[in-house]
Amino acid sequence: MSTLREDAKYIYTRAIEAVLPDEAVRRALTGQSFPGRVILVAAGKAAWRMASAAKAALGGRIETGIVITKYDHVLSPIPGLICREAGHPVPDGNSFSATREALALTETLTADDTVLFLLSGGGSALFESPLVPGGELQDITAQLLACGADIVEINTIRKRLSAVKGGRFAQHCAPAQVFAVILSDIVGDPVDMIASGPVSPDSSTCADALAAADKYALRLSDRARELLTRETPKTADNVTVRITGSVRELCAAAAKACRELGYAPEILTDCEQGVAREVGARLGALARENAAAGSPRAFILGGETIVRLTGNGKGGRNQELALAAAAEISGLQNVVVFSVGSDGTDGPTDAAGGLVDGGTVERLAGAGCTVADALENNDAYHALRDAGDLVITGPTGTNVNDFAAALIR
Repeated sequence: MSTLREDAKYIYTRAIEAVLPDEAVRRALTGQSFPGRVILVAAGKAAWRMASAAKAALGGRIETGIVITKYDHVLSPIPGLICREAGHPVPDGNSFSATREALALTETLTADDTVLFLLSGGGSALFESPLVPGGELQDITAQLLACGADIVEINTIRKRLSAVKGGRFAQHCAPAQVFAVILSDIVGDPVDMIASGPVSPDSSTCADALAAADKYALRLSDRARELLTRETPKTADNVTVRITGSVRELCAAAAKACRELGYAPEILTDCEQGVAREVGARLGALARENAAAGSPRAFILGGETIVRLTGNGKGGRNQELALAAAAEISGLQNVVVFSVGSDGTDGPTDAAGGLVDGGTVERLAGAGCTVADALENNDAYHALRDAGDLVITGPTGTNVNDFAAALIR
């Protein structure tokens, strides 16, 4: 079992290393010419690493700029750039103040100037200038995260409550050109939905936003509901976009690492969007069905599952997925299942996800806990902690969705 767990750690570590944004940012900037001033704005969980790579590639061509990322994600100062940390997944006062700084830096540019905009997942919370009171936006965001809405539905609403989302930051930067390098954290890479599309024409409509609000019975003020009826920009003529990184690459890298260790990998999907505990149960059941296989196998899936809140515990979608899988592989000696967020953080916790084996259920019982009770209370974090099954990587510097795997020896 220890060898299986070591293999799992090797696989998720190598897969995440393969999608770090450094080289991707350098590739995106190679051959690019920026005639006027260059102002850098980086927002998202991968903002620090993306900005560091851009600074290394362009050096003194960047006149000034700001990096806005999640707490504890600034690894060191970047010369010439302001680094700010702020709230995620719910925006906070630091999100709002850092975004005001970014808006001030990009307020008086000319048509010869360029805003180098580096965007990654998490930007919806970190890069925010609300059109409703900050407290109300936080409440609406919390409702959206708890109701089971998918990321497209969530961002369709968030765009309309913000002065920088849904293409509005591109309008703010005009007449300057915006060169955007975007690290995708949404299945299918819909550029206008990644971090709520600050520089991208919005493909969603007011009708979509109102339908989502009604579907989930959101509590909205009259002001917020009125904003949902205001259409967002549908063009962005001053923007050039380069998308880099994806969950597809993450899964391919995981499969490569599996082959290095002698497993025969099968990528089940790279666009999973189901309920975390249901996906985990399916992956665990698949592992159990194949546990008697004659040779090492690995089943891999990627995407972004959702969590339906039924309790008030602590956890995240990867932890729920792994814990649900634990119930299906209980007692097996030759199977492990892990689920990890590529950014190194899963929900409002310090864990990236979970890594379970056939003894997880027994260890939980020794701690006075069951899988069913932990899932019912959305308390996967404490259950996995008690079982010794949390995966803690620290911030990775990238963010291209989640991936999970079942390993069979």
